[in-house]
Amino acid sequence: MSTTTSPDPTRRRLGWLTGRLEVRMLGLAIVLAVCLSLLSPYFLTRSNIFNILDQSVVIGIVAVGMTFVILTGGIDLSVGSVAGLTGIVLGLAVQHYPPALAVALAILSGAGIGLISGILIAYFGLAAFVVTLGVMAIGRSLAYILSGQTAIASIPDSMQAIVYTDVLGIPSNVLFLALLYLVAWAYLTYTKGGRTIYAVGSNKEAARAAGLSVMFYSILPYVISGALSAVAITFSIGQILSADPLMGNAWELDAIAAVVIGGASLFGGRGSIIGTLIGVLIMVMIRNGLNLMGVSPFWQGSAIGTIIIVALLFERLIGQRAGR
Repeated sequence: MSTTTSPDPTRRRLGWLTGRLEVRMLGLAIVLAVCLSLLSPYFLTRSNIFNILDQSVVIGIVAVGMTFVILTGGIDLSVGSVAGLTGIVLGLAVQHYPPALAVALAILSGAGIGLISGILIAYFGLAAFVVTLGVMAIGRSLAYILSGQTAIASIPDSMQAIVYTDVLGIPSNVLFLALLYLVAWAYLTYTKGGRTIYAVGSNKEAARAAGLSVMFYSILPYVISGALSAVAITFSIGQILSADPLMGNAWELDAIAAVVIGGASLFGGRGSIIGTLIGVLIMVMIRNGLNLMGVSPFWQGSAIGTIIIVALLFERLIGQRAGR
């Protein structure tokens, strides 16, 4: 009489953990941090850790919106130019209105641009790549036109409060980033809307057959992405007290890279907000470490690109082995 023994619970738990992409990417982030700390004695200092967190805020905010879009199987190449355009809207509005109202107008402008993109993509069936590429060009052009091809430097000092105010010793911009990720994680994990976004990315026709609001949840991510681009540029303007039409340049590349490094599939339906946060931290740590080591800015792009490709290849190989 043969008997079968159930797998050891500890081993089973360990296998489940190593099978999760977020855990593997967190392990990669820890290994990267250890390596950078060995290469530079300044990397793990308290001031540099806060510097890394501060540098994570802007791209981290944009990456949240990009996560929502990519989960539906879309792409948003316009986030950088939308940020630049809404930054100019903010810079012009703050000359005539209180800062809070000016920020609200900028966020509404970003959400409106995202709404237009979402309708063109979801309702009219246009390719997300083409639509957002066109919006990227239009947004950057309008930023130059509205600004008169020059930076707006007369930003009130009160705007700095959104960045440099401490709450229990934590900078307000870092605290905002943490709360944003908590809300986004809770929405995607526990709400019907979050599950619908995953369903739309996995199989749009099946989601429609199940009676889900496919149209609404195909448009919503672009609205969120546009609004968060405006939020991100608000923090950036608060740091330097200037709005430049070139601001936000190449943010879309960093945001997409962070989301993909975090494990999201560009085909939609797979990914997590926690993975995106880890991806953002990996991106920022690489740049920060290269700066501390004195690597020329001209070489940093090559170094970052190589590290990203190697990291993704390494993760995929480990993922395939874990799957087997």
